[in-house]
Parts: sequence; structure tokens; C-alpha cells
Amino acid sequence: MTGRILRRAALAAGAILACAASGAGAQDRATAFTGATIHTMAGPVIENGTLVIQDGRIVAVGADVAVPADADTRDASGMVIMPGIVDTHSHIGSVAGADRSSPIQPDVRAMDAINPKDASIAKARAGGVTTANVMPGSGWLVSGQTFYMRLRDGDTVEDIAWYFPDGSVMGGLKMANGTNPIGATPGFPGTRAKSAALVRAAFAEAQGYCKGDRKKVELGKEALCEVLSGKRLVHFHTHRADDIMTVLRLQREFGFKVLIQHGMEAWKVAEELAAAGIPVSNILVDSPGGKLEAMESRLETAGILERAGVLTSLHSDDGIIDSRLMFRQAGIAVRGGMSREGALRALTINGAKQLGLDDRVGSLEPGKDADFLILDGDPLSVYTDLMETWVEGRKLFDCSTEEGRLMAEGGYGAGDPMELAHHHWEVAEAETAQ
Repeated sequence: MTGRILRRAALAAGAILACAASGAGAQDRATAFTGATIHTMAGPVIENGTLVIQDGRIVAVGADVAVPADADTRDASGMVIMPGIVDTHSHIGSVAGADRSSPIQPDVRAMDAINPKDASIAKARAGGVTTANVMPGSGWLVSGQTFYMRLRDGDTVEDIAWYFPDGSVMGGLKMANGTNPIGATPGFPGTRAKSAALVRAAFAEAQGYCKGDRKKVELGKEALCEVLSGKRLVHFHTHRADDIMTVLRLQREFGFKVLIQHGMEAWKVAEELAAAGIPVSNILVDSPGGKLEAMESRLETAGILERAGVLTSLHSDDGIIDSRLMFRQAGIAVRGGMSREGALRALTINGAKQLGLDDRVGSLEPGKDADFLILDGDPLSVYTDLMETWVEGRKLFDCSTEEGRLMAEGGYGAGDPMELAHHHWEVAEAETAQ
């Protein structure tokens, strides 16, 4: 325990040197972290390694790295450095999507309902999340366009967006089947068969629109055209094995790219998913309750998918699982039979691949964005704490600060401006009383 305290003290002392790198301005000099155990997710674990960053990018990483003479150098001995977490299914930022007017609303955009100052974003950073796929809900067959969030500081939603090469805001399309979109509301399906029929009809109609002159723009069909062209990935909420197979049938019929979201019974059809080349964003819930269609969920699911050759990530579905508990998700996956390396990849590079962001994030390699975490021990140990979260070469979470501890440890309402104001008022009242 004494060694851990000393390592933390050394890291905190080194933070003074890194202030220039973590400010709002450009990073003029390189910053080097030396002596760390580095999980690059691109090769073997590096012992006594060095990570060099500059201008928001990774310059070098390895066991034998030349540190620039003018670099700000931090001794990270005893620490672990790894890529930031890519959460492939989240609801942070007070996101919202479709309303009850229709079961299919592809024109709705999650980005129009996200608060970039919401405390849930800072809390997610306190759990190591640096990129997230923020989604509307699953009570609709199509509930809208998802938003790929870069968890940097920003005043507007555009400040925290990922962008397609054409400059448009990046995201997928949220779809769902199973019990969630089935309901008594007029227009909504009453059965699984009707659910599939409505989706099939929407895509068939969109195919004709996409091939036409499109002089009269229909925003919902435009979004479906992006799906049919392969630009926009379908994030399909589905649990039961039979529902998963319905997704695979729809995918074969219309040729869209799809990521299975949740897939609690994916263990039953792992070979079919592998043969189809369909990836899975899995959630592991180790407490009873929930919906009937999740009764056959298994903690072994991620491990079974890994062994079958399915590209598998882990997600929070925040707030089903708190974003700050993603390392626990990985630990549960290992307990269920997933390899340690596979579980860490499921938090990082696998999710980046699924979202099409692996050329920028998900692993620590020269040229990639400097999104990384500093921990004080084994990432899968319950005794390990996340010390710092860096996004694009800027330190945006530091557990040694009061604000950092609040975001890492605070419960409901922590970080909310009104709650914070009330806290400061209570402190002032207490000091006055003394």
C-alpha cells in the first residue's frame, strides 16, 4: 500500500510539468511518460515503456524511445498506461430521440438533444471513456440517428462531435426489435412479425427513393439512404437469439452494415454471427431483474463470442451500467471466460473498429490521437484506481483534484451545477456557523 501512495505522489508531482500540455492552447512541447507498463492494444504489453505525445497525437511509444531533449517528462514508474475506453452504447448527455408519433423516425437526430455540459459526460471521463456512441432509446423500430461523441471539453455539441470525411456529424442509426418497440400505441407493431414487416417496408420504400431524382427531400429517407449506401452503421438493439437472426435476415436482404447491440442471447448463435461477419456490442449484467427476454443472458457471452471469432466490444448502456464501471464489465467478462487481452481489447480497439474510428483511437500507436488513461495498477483489479484521463493530449480528468474525486466517486446529482451551488452554500453556512 505504501508503494502505491508513493507512486501516486510521484505522478501528482509530475503533473505540474504537464500543465502546458493540458491547457486550452496548442501543445508546444512534447510530453513524455516514462517507466510505465503500457498496454498499446497493438502488440505485446511494454514493460518500463515510454509514451511521447505532442500536438494531440502520439509521437512514439515503446521500450526504447528517445525522449526529445525539451520534452516535459513525467515519471510514470509503477503506473499502467492504456488507450481510452470506446463505449459503443451510451446515453450520456441527457440524450433523447423519437417521440410516440411513429415507430420509425430515422430523421430524428440525437445530437439535437445532447447537452455538452451535462455532468454525465465528465463522469464518463472519470471512468476512462474518451469516445462514446450516444444513442436514443429502444422503444421504437427506428428511434433516430446516433451521435459519436469525442469526450473533449466543448461548449456546443459540434465541439464534441466526430465527423465523417465529408464534414457531416458522425453517427449511426438506432434500431430495435423484440419487446421494446411492441406496444398498444396506434401505428406501433403488436408482434415481432409486424415489427420486421414495418422495417422491411421502410427500407424497400427507401430503396426506390434513393434511386430516384430526390428533388423533394425527405429527411427520414435520406438517413435510410445513408444506411443503404454503407455510410451510416445500424446499431440494432436486440436480445433473444430469434430476434438476432431476424436482424441477420434483414441485413442480408438490404445489405446494410450492422452492429448487434446487447445481444444477451448471442451465445446461442455465436457461430452464425461469426459466419455472417456481424460484430456484437455486448453488455454483461450480473444482477437479477430486467426484462423477460433477457432471462437467458450469460456472463459467458463475451467469452463465447471471442472464441467463435466475433468482433466483440463491451458497453455501459449508461445508466444501466454506470460509465465509471467499464473496467468492472471487463472483469466480469474475464470471469465468464473471456481472455484478459480480449477483455481489454473489448474496451478499446474492438469498439473503435466497430465504429470505424480505429485509424484514430483505440490503440496507442504513432500518429493516432493521444487518448489514453493512467492507472495505478492492473486494469482488471478492483484495487486499481484510474488516475488520469487524457483526450487529444489534454488531461481532462485528474483524480487528485476535488472536482476529479467528485466525478469519480459522487452519486446521483454529483457535478450538476445546481447541486454544486447547493454544496458551496452548505460549506459557506458551516464556515459561518464556526
